[in-house]
Parts: sequence; structure tokens; C-alpha cells
Amino acid sequence: MFRIIIITIFFLSSITAVAQLYDLRCEHRITPVGVDKASPILSWKIKSDQRGFLQSAYQVVVAEQANELENDRAGIWNSGKQVSGNSIQVVYKGKALKPATTYYWKVRVWDQENKAMAWSVTSQFTTGLFAQADWKKAQWIGYEDIHDTMRIVPGVHGSGGKLGEKAKQRPVTPLFRKEFTIAKKVRSAVAFVSGLGQYEMSLNGRKTGESFLAPGWTFYDKTCLYNAYDVTDQLQPGRNVVGVVVGNGFHHINRERYRKLVTIFGMPKMICLLKITYTDGAVQTIVSDQSWKTAPSAITFNSIFGGEDYDAQLEQAGWNKSGFQDASWKNALPVTVPKGKLMAELDYPVKVMQSFTAKKVTQLVAGSYVYDFGQNISGIVVLKVRGKKGQTVKLIPAELINDQQLANQKATGSPYYFSYTLKGDGEETWRPVFSYYGFRYVQVEGAVPDTATGGADLPKITRLTSLHTRNSTPTNGSFVCSNSLFNRIDTLIQWGIKGNLQSVITDCPHREKLSWLEQDYLMGASVKYNFETYNLYNKLIHDMMDAQLPDGMVPDIAPEFVLFDGGFRDSPEWGSAAVILPWLQYKWYGDTAIIRKAYPMMEKYVSYLKSKSQHHILSHGLGDWYDLGPNRPGFAQLTPMGLTATAIYYYDVKLLSKMSSLLGKSQAATAYAAQAKEIRQVFNDTFFNVSTKVYATGSQTSMAMPLVVGLVEDKHREAVFKNLVDSITTTGKKLTAGDVGFHFLVQALQEGGASPLLYDMNFRDDVPGYGYQLKKGATALTESWQALEVVSNNHLMLGHIMEWFYGGLAGIRQSDRSVAWSNIVIQPEVVGDISYVKGSYESLYGTIVSEWKKEGNVFTLNVTIPANTRATVHIPGAKGRQVTEGGEAVQIIAYKDDYALVGVGAGKYEFVVK
Repeated sequence: MFRIIIITIFFLSSITAVAQLYDLRCEHRITPVGVDKASPILSWKIKSDQRGFLQSAYQVVVAEQANELENDRAGIWNSGKQVSGNSIQVVYKGKALKPATTYYWKVRVWDQENKAMAWSVTSQFTTGLFAQADWKKAQWIGYEDIHDTMRIVPGVHGSGGKLGEKAKQRPVTPLFRKEFTIAKKVRSAVAFVSGLGQYEMSLNGRKTGESFLAPGWTFYDKTCLYNAYDVTDQLQPGRNVVGVVVGNGFHHINRERYRKLVTIFGMPKMICLLKITYTDGAVQTIVSDQSWKTAPSAITFNSIFGGEDYDAQLEQAGWNKSGFQDASWKNALPVTVPKGKLMAELDYPVKVMQSFTAKKVTQLVAGSYVYDFGQNISGIVVLKVRGKKGQTVKLIPAELINDQQLANQKATGSPYYFSYTLKGDGEETWRPVFSYYGFRYVQVEGAVPDTATGGADLPKITRLTSLHTRNSTPTNGSFVCSNSLFNRIDTLIQWGIKGNLQSVITDCPHREKLSWLEQDYLMGASVKYNFETYNLYNKLIHDMMDAQLPDGMVPDIAPEFVLFDGGFRDSPEWGSAAVILPWLQYKWYGDTAIIRKAYPMMEKYVSYLKSKSQHHILSHGLGDWYDLGPNRPGFAQLTPMGLTATAIYYYDVKLLSKMSSLLGKSQAATAYAAQAKEIRQVFNDTFFNVSTKVYATGSQTSMAMPLVVGLVEDKHREAVFKNLVDSITTTGKKLTAGDVGFHFLVQALQEGGASPLLYDMNFRDDVPGYGYQLKKGATALTESWQALEVVSNNHLMLGHIMEWFYGGLAGIRQSDRSVAWSNIVIQPEVVGDISYVKGSYESLYGTIVSEWKKEGNVFTLNVTIPANTRATVHIPGAKGRQVTEGGEAVQIIAYKDDYALVGVGAGKYEFVVK
């Protein structure tokens, strides 16, 4: 029992605070375009030179003209002074917003002493289209259409060999163009556009935006996404041309080359509305209709799974510029309208985020060349080549090479390739538009590097570059330590995340590209420590709402493009993302709106699990997928399937009780709490051996999962935890838990104070694990602990140790009762030979920093706590020693284990223990 001394060091200054408001956001985006919510969410951050700064009130003003804010004539909304410390999730409550309109806003706050701060700079947001009527007379148009009888929805798993004549047709990849005139001075212009599966738009020959594979993929019979762009700077006086090219994406996957599935929602199609507002107040709209012209593009084949072919001989120069002669083009067809509702894509777009030049180029006996870019990525290539008209270069990407040094696609989907046919016009540059793959190597056929001898008649590659494409959501965390292996592991996992961060979170960027749901929450903290995922996770939740079946089941993948069999469609550990993701959004971002929206889905899913159980015990699914046992990885080998399925069922019900309370549903909260209690009792009666204090088989997953989700009775927790630690130690400190279990193992050991054991288990390369993968040459996290060549070598799952890097080694956490990091815990773990750690996380309130180092007998901990938050700092190794901050002795509020606890407010601190 430790004595709590109620003394904190908030360091409230008597000097007038100097505060700056920054990072103003609407719907978690800076100056977003296309906000289609009637009551969007606003937020801001505060910088202050005053320690302990807390906001006590705020005032938000919104206007339709920026100068109205300067003159205090905010005609849209003036919140008045609101006595509240809330600087996140502030709901707009002004006049009804108009579609396709730009609004300007600013905010000021008062500190804890009721002193007003200066107004922020002015920010803005542009609304989207709220209803179908807002699209005016815009039509879905295409080059061709199909009859409903040719649709294949849901898709068919595999090659589709039993589909007869269906899905044999190769769709035209169409171009669309519309010429129009600007006769007056333009004040603003916004374009709203969607192309299914994906599109690229241009104005006057220049690409609009930087998106790749826009819009994000969804189940198109439920939801179709559109994008909005401010195109004011792309317009010119006189003649203008909007151009659009549309590819297949997941909207149309035919039976050519490699395909994970075959599906047809329809042929490529697009819809567009361009709203132009002139300085005199007049408005002109350009909408997609039959007056648009269309023709085939030079992209002769594109498939999200199979690759892309481009024939430069078919290019029509200047097709998206004024003056182009389009008499040979036909008028666009009004095509079948998608069944899904058009909604704005609020998430960050996928973009080209990084490029790599070849580290090595190897000539093969067969006359081919292999380019090694040194990093396994998700992405495409850029080809620069010289040659004769009609010559074709074939590019075969792969994440591994085989014994003959050839591209190895056995585990990643074959055949997949890019091909480019030259027009014979000097140096030609090309990159794919509608497909991507996971690769490190590119095998080149039909061309030679320009530095090669021989191959005189073949095209000469002057440059081949790999481009990493991913969701462009900003990075918001950093970690580095003195242990070089841990730094390499951190980089390895980051590439596993980046390679699968698309418009969904994929499991791999080649073979599947599907959103398997379990990783979204099991890797949730690891992903969120590194990337700003608020809008992405909200989309994932909407995808699950679209995918839920009438009986309540949530399938293992969402969007559910294809129906898998057995556990690959219905596994509780996967479907439970439907309950856990809304909870994560609340804990990390304070979002109760998504809980309210997803609540019917959560209730139906929990009811479904109950209906599938036998006296609250579930026994179906995939279990602890890819655990490390005696056989090839796959279904759980070491842990009973019923244990993981029932444990996650219990966790779902427990969370649903909490979320019911948050929404004021007290009756439901009580009922779910009672249900959780029943499950707990039955679970322990079924799986727990009271005499040995061992769950089921005693595997790492069997022991860790009940500890973390709260299934272990308090009187048995110490013994169960000791058995877990002892079993790992006596078996050589090897990890065996799989996709599901390792997440809970990391959390159980950290929370139980066994971080030294986590260090020992992962600071090695002699047994399967992270170091083992690196030793085998992996540059991205692999699907199996053993880095097997027969499975994916760029995979998101199994990266759970990253959560410990941030929350354990750096010690950046939030308290159990905290929401959105308003109450921070800094509790670094000093383990092994690590002499320093530097970690940071960009929360909604600002940057949290924890940096520590050991030098001789001196321990130093530097901490930064953002304004408008509080923190408890756990200083390790401080029991019985003096702790100073800024050279002054610190008064401790408590001692716990070997930590001294200090309460602090916002500010920067340097704690020293000698």
C-alpha cells in the first residue's frame, strides 16, 4: 500500500498567458473540400508559454465571407462564449449550411483564469453535396453499359471458370471530355466527381489533385464515394476542357490474368458537377450528360489484381485541352445508375508518397533484367524509355526472387505485370494509373538498361523508378531508441502498415487487397500511434455497416466483394471489429457520434454471436490465426478456437455495455453487463483449471487473452499471470502466439510489469520473430513469423510489438478513464541494454513527447504535455531517490512499484533522478 501525497506541479503562472491557436480542423481535416455533413465537427490546438494552460471557454464564429469575420459580422454562426474546456469534437450549431459552399471560421479561447486569448487565424471548409438533388442534372455516363443479367454481385472467389460467358469481355478504359467557356472573372470553382471503379480528372490538360486510385473502394450497391476539388486556379479565361479517364478497380474484375475474385457491378462510369462562381455572384454549372464526348484511351487493359497495359500508339494528344478535334468521338451514354448512395470521401486520398531508385540491376541468362529497389512497397513504377514505335516493354513486379533470380509471384498472385508499347517519339515516360502491387523487384522483358552492352534493337530504359503509393494520412508519431534491432523492427512494421494503408486497411498489397477486419483493432494502437486514422477508421466502420447481413453477422472482410466459406466469412475475432472499432474511435478521438451511428450494427452483431453460441460458448471461426506451432501456419494450432471466439464475444458485450452508458441507454447497459457476467462465468467453468490456474492448453494466447479482456477473477490474476510468465521463460522465451493472441500477449506482459520479458523475447533473431524476419532479408513485416516464401512478405498483422515501443519503452499512454488523450500517462519502461528512447505522438490536443536516457547513475526524462491536458508522469528508478525538475526538488504524489508519480499540466519538463 503506497501513501498518496496530494501535491502536483501544474506550475500555474501568474504572468498573463501568451497562447496561439493553431491546426484548426473541420472533420479532422485542414481546410477540407467536400464536407457533406449538416453539422460538421470543429477542433483546434493551443500553444502556450504558460505551464498548466487549460481552456475554460471558447467562441467560434462562422461566415460565408472571410471579411465578415474581421468585421465581427459572422452571419452563419456565432457560438458566443461557451464555458467549456472542449477543443475537440465541437459540433457546428449555426444556420443550415448550403451545398457546394465555402465557409470561413475562426475561434478564440479563455484560459483557466478567464483571460481571453487572441483570435485564431481564419480557416475554411467547403461543403459537399448533401442530397441527390444537389447534383442538379448531372448524369452517370459511360462509353458502354451492360445488362443487369451480366452483373456478378457478390463476386466469385477464384478464376470464375464456371461463369460461362460472363466476365470475359474486357471493358474499354474510356476518356471523357467536355469543353466550355469562361467569359467572366472567376471567384471560385469546385468540382465534384466520381468514377467507378477509379478515375483521374484533369482541367486544361493538368491533373486535378494528387489522388491515386480515387475514389476509395466500397461495396458499390450500398455506397459510392465522390471527391471534391477546389479547381479555381486551374480555370482560364476563354475555352476550358474537363477531362476524365475511368478504370475498373473493384467495380469490374474480369477473367484475365491473376484475380483473387471475379465481380462485375457494371462498366466504367462517371458523374461530375463543376460549380463556377463569378465575382459578380453569378453561378455556372457544368454537369456530366450526353453532351460529353467519349472514346477509348490508350490504356488497353487494367485490373486491380492483374496489372495494366498501355499502348502509346493509341494516344490522342491534347484530348483534354481546348482546340482538340473530337468529331470522331461519340457522345457519352447515360448508363445504369449505381445502387449505392453517393457520399463524400472524407478520408485522405491515396497518393504517391515516396520513390526509390534501383540499388542493383542484374542481367539474367534469358536476356531479362531484374531491378532491385531495396524496399518492399505497395505501389507502381515509372518507366523512362527510348525505342521504336510498336516495341513493348513488359515489367513484372515481385516482392521476392526465386533461385533463378526471376520474379517470384507464387505467393502474391500470378500473372501480374505492367506493359508499355512505345510510340517511338524520343524519351517516353509512363506510369500505371489503375493498378498497384506489392514488390521490391521488377523483372524487365523486351528492353535493356541504357547502360547495357548488347540488345541493340531493343528499347533502352533510361530510368526505372518504384513509387510507393498509400493513404496520404499524415504521420503522427515517432520512435527511436539506442537498440538498433528495435529500430529496425519499428521500420519493418512501419512498412507493413504503410504497404497496406489504402482506402481500406488491406492485409497485403498484392494477392488479396481485401480488408480483413481483425487487424483493424488488433493493430489499432500500433497504427494510430503512427498515423492519423480518424477518417479512415470511420470509413471502415461504414464499410462494416454496409456489409452486415440481416441476421446480424459481420463478415470477415468489408467491403464484402466475395463470399468466402466457413471461418473465412464468419469468425468472431474478425467480425468483432464492428464493436471494437467504434470504441477505439471514442477512446482515441472522443467521437460519440460514430458510436451512436454504429450502435444498431453493434447490437445486431452481439445478438448474432449469442444466437451462434451454446450456453455462451462460441466454437467457430479461424481462432489464433498463424500461431507458431508444429505445422505450416494457418488455423490455430496451440489454442482452442472456442477460447479466442468466446473471449472476444465477452469483450464485445462488455464494451457494448460501456457504450450504452455513454449514450444514456441505462437499461441496455445493465442488460449487457449482466450478459457479460454470465459469459465470464461460463467461460471460466469451461476453460479454467482452478487447481493449476491454467486456461485451456496454457498457450501464450490461452493465458494472455483472458487477462487482458477481464475474464480472470481478481483472486486468480496473480497466479495466472505468473503461470504465463513462467511458461514463456521455461520454454526458451520464444513467441508462439499468432495474429489474434500476440496482441493480447504484448498487452498482458506490459500491464503485468513483465516488459523485461518482452524485451528478451524480441531482442533476438535465432527463432521465428521480428529479428528472424530481418535476418532473412525482409524489408516489410511478413505474414508468418518465419518469413516463409510461400506466403506474403508484406503483411499488416503481427506488428503488435510497435504498441509496446510507444506505450511501453517510450511510455506514452492515456489513463483508463481518459478520452482522446485528455489525461495522459507517461510511464517509460527501462529494460535490457537500452540507454535512451525518444518517442512522440501527435494527439488531438498537440504533441506528446517522452524522451529518456541513462548516463552513469543519472536518469533524465524529458516530457512535453500539450495545452488543455493533464498528465501523470511515472519516473522509473526514483523510489528512495531525489527527483528534480529544472534543478528544483519535485514533490511526489505517490510511489508505485519503483516509480515516483508526479502530476503535471501542460508544458515541457526535464526530470532528473540521481
